[in-house]
Amino acid sequence: MKRMPVLLFPAIFALAAPPAPDPARAGMDAAQLKRIGPVLQGFVERGQISGAVTLVMRRGALAHFEATGWQDVEAKTPMQKDTIFQIMSMTKPFTGVAIMMLAEEGRLRLNDRVEDHLPEFRGQMVIVSEENGVRTLRRPSRPITIRDLMTHTSGLGPAAPGIGDIMVRMDRTLAEACLIYSQQPLLFEPGTRWMYSNTGIAVLGRIIEVRSGMSFEQFLETRIFRPLGMTDTHVFLPVPKRARLAPVYAVRDGKLVKAGADILGGEPLKFREGAKYPGPEHSLYSTAWDLAQFYQMMLNHGEWNGRRLLAPSSVAAMTEVHTGNLTAGHNPGTGFGLTWEVTKDPAGTLTGQSIGTFGHGGAFGTYGWVDPQKQLVGVFLVQTTSPPQPMRDAFITMANAAVREALP
Repeated sequence: MKRMPVLLFPAIFALAAPPAPDPARAGMDAAQLKRIGPVLQGFVERGQISGAVTLVMRRGALAHFEATGWQDVEAKTPMQKDTIFQIMSMTKPFTGVAIMMLAEEGRLRLNDRVEDHLPEFRGQMVIVSEENGVRTLRRPSRPITIRDLMTHTSGLGPAAPGIGDIMVRMDRTLAEACLIYSQQPLLFEPGTRWMYSNTGIAVLGRIIEVRSGMSFEQFLETRIFRPLGMTDTHVFLPVPKRARLAPVYAVRDGKLVKAGADILGGEPLKFREGAKYPGPEHSLYSTAWDLAQFYQMMLNHGEWNGRRLLAPSSVAAMTEVHTGNLTAGHNPGTGFGLTWEVTKDPAGTLTGQSIGTFGHGGAFGTYGWVDPQKQLVGVFLVQTTSPPQPMRDAFITMANAAVREALP
């Protein structure tokens, strides 16, 4: 396998510390933004979340950046702006960007069959029926493609028994996991339905490894994190940064308690010791400021702080709705682009997001979005196993309501 050179970027590309928020420069209402902290503090005091970090940028200017509540409730460690979070499925668009980078380099095409890059997928079958314990299979009308994986329309289902806890235990290599996924039958004909597929995104990660000659985590580190100055974003969290990790909390009997070993990634404060699986679908640790750099790059059509990661055409392709009239997405009024959820009709605008807004959430309540019409980037970070919609939607609505100055 031909290996790509590892591209190292000197320290001059690391970003400086975040500037002081300047709502006026961003064309936003400072008084409205000041409402965010007290509202989130109310959720903390009611025991619904331990704490939160929130960030809003507009036109590239930082308008709001605030930490609320506790990083660790029991230890009374205050939440900090540089607290590190497990962002879980917010990882998926990073995997998507990596695929687009390889496409731009001519190493793959989005319409390529997956089996063209991973031969183990040749001969994959689709389930026709399951009755009385008898499963009927046949050849699908066509093999799955990279685009199918990126839009969650491939038909690849959850991991099979025996490896089904891989997102918790993380005890297999990506190559081992994808070999097993390749032997599972599809749940439906490719392209005919939308079904959120963690295994499909994992397969994208394996394609990145095969086509680049790097491990998945090495590709992200050298090709995305370093160029954008994302110094606190990692697949595997370095030991010196572990004290900054926010635990995940569950609500039990009306009280916040630390989640245990049965959640995605395992027990958070064991830091995935010994993990082999790089989790292209769910692995990243990050901070609000780091994530803002990635989202601002997308808002700027692939470029930020003098570093271009994607061509404008690639950003446009990723953020168009590709799922047509299929029922798709996790939120009302959305469809799916290429690893991004995209607001497509008025039902998705009730929190103030514009048509064309794209973003992604994570299993522990995290969420980030880009609104091209408003030229706005938002980041919402919590660590909870409870539904995050009440506090998340409150933040999104308040942030959008702060937009005052029209764009030129």
